[in-house]
Amino acid sequence: MSLSKRDFLQVLSAASVAGMGLTQYEDADAATAEQGLYDLPPLGSGPGFVSFLHMTDCHAQLKPIHFREPSVNLGLAGMRGQLPHLVGEHLLKKAGVRPGTPLSHAYTFIDFERAARRYGRVGGFAHLSTLVKRMKASRPGALLLDGGDTWQGSATSLWTNGQDMVDASKLLGVDVMTGHWEFTYGMQRVKEIVEKDFAGQVDFVAQNIKTNDFGDPVFKPYVMKDMNGVKVAIVGQAFPYTPIANPRYLVADWEFGIQEANMQKVVDEARAAGAQLLVLLSHNGMDVDLKMASRVRGIDAIFGGHTHDGVPLAVPVANAGGTTLVTNAGSNGKFLGVMDFEVKGGKATNYRYRLLPVFANMLTPDAEMDALITKVRAPFEAKLNEKLATTDGLLYRRGNFNGSWDQLLCDALIDVQGADIAFSPGFRWGTTLLPGQAITRELLMDQVAVTYPYATVTQMSGEMVKTVLEDVADNLFNPDPYYQQGGDMVRVGGLSYSITPGEKMGSRIGDMRLHGKPIEAGKNYQVAGWAPVAEEASKAGLKPVWEVVETWLKNQGGRVKPRKINTPRLVGVQGNPGLA
Repeated sequence: MSLSKRDFLQVLSAASVAGMGLTQYEDADAATAEQGLYDLPPLGSGPGFVSFLHMTDCHAQLKPIHFREPSVNLGLAGMRGQLPHLVGEHLLKKAGVRPGTPLSHAYTFIDFERAARRYGRVGGFAHLSTLVKRMKASRPGALLLDGGDTWQGSATSLWTNGQDMVDASKLLGVDVMTGHWEFTYGMQRVKEIVEKDFAGQVDFVAQNIKTNDFGDPVFKPYVMKDMNGVKVAIVGQAFPYTPIANPRYLVADWEFGIQEANMQKVVDEARAAGAQLLVLLSHNGMDVDLKMASRVRGIDAIFGGHTHDGVPLAVPVANAGGTTLVTNAGSNGKFLGVMDFEVKGGKATNYRYRLLPVFANMLTPDAEMDALITKVRAPFEAKLNEKLATTDGLLYRRGNFNGSWDQLLCDALIDVQGADIAFSPGFRWGTTLLPGQAITRELLMDQVAVTYPYATVTQMSGEMVKTVLEDVADNLFNPDPYYQQGGDMVRVGGLSYSITPGEKMGSRIGDMRLHGKPIEAGKNYQVAGWAPVAEEASKAGLKPVWEVVETWLKNQGGRVKPRKINTPRLVGVQGNPGLA
């Protein structure tokens, strides 16, 4: 669909947020309109001016996609009403963005289907590459930071062992990177990429990964760069809970964790080595970053990832050493964060931050990147494009609780495997499909492409079902961000329940029912699931989840009816601005 240039000019009050003064481009041709949309002059030029470009959590999406932002992102206690726990109109008000504009579509779920058809797809590495080149051209010496979750999330990344994304990242011009899902390819593969593919081009940094035996650093904790006469340190923070959220056996020799004390030590060392500006490239998740910013001195800004929060503003956090700016640049290649600093007298004195949406219709794809994408996809095109069914409803994943894609997976697991209940992991990645769109193998794999994809059926007592739900709820809603260890709430099929997010551990889950009848603590139920973290599952001859779901899709007669989403009954959160 051709995008109306006029649509992009309805930003007005949002211009200060997005850096887009576009009135003069209303009737321009596409090339001129592109220049106007992304005309973002730097804060300044020459010595003392430093710029960072930040992408994170693209989850291997090389082509433009649709991606719906969450309608539920609850913040409790002190985080209630605070970024990133604002959705819909609450987020727009905080950011100064008008409803009904392109930025409203980029940042929120509001009127998603209509807006997605109007404004088109987002992301895509060829389009992102054009934007990166434009920003680097106006900011000589700018660095591109990649927050991780780059090598996982698509069929081609899984089938090439991440090589498609490694090659694309190098061509994109990534300068510094940290990781999370990258580690699910195993220690040997990660080290091979870092030491061979990235050698001399991409610095992989992580202060919080050490060997289990002697506690030696596995990767460089930070790198020092000279940027326009300013000595800059970029510290890395990989996802702290990789061995818990993902299979331990894949990183068996490595120790992770938040490592706050070591973070302070590394920051102090970098400052002592002459760093005038210090930034943290983090995959903690935004709540963890906000807490860390309040406790660790000497960090000027945190470029965060993991929680997929597209936050238009840099959040200032006070600490004993001054103020740290905390940002998060969304997911799936939808956004590019642009942070400019002015450094005088050996410290940052001014900054400007913009979160630019990557609208594929408004960016001419970079020819070199487009050619690479075509090349890496060529051997798989027939398999990727195989049509499995057509969806009659919107299919999306992101949010604290079930999305319609999650519901489809749960329905398939129950039906094909004859289970009573289904659990699907609370993964945040996965692209969105509009009603009437074909469910191809590629789009299915966008939801399930992991290196431990096995579908399981397990007998669980009613008491164990509650224990599982309570444990995951505590990971999500623990009042201390340092104990939030995973993704969103486990997705549930067949079982209905209530949840009181503000309660203490063990008291959040209630009223569990199966087909209207209360779950009995001592009774056993057949529970289907997938993506088990135990090493034994990889040796048990189980089917990958995509085979189970493909079987179900092909049994739907060509069309998949809109899913009835099994959302739990929420207690005690009415009026929360993180709930639409």
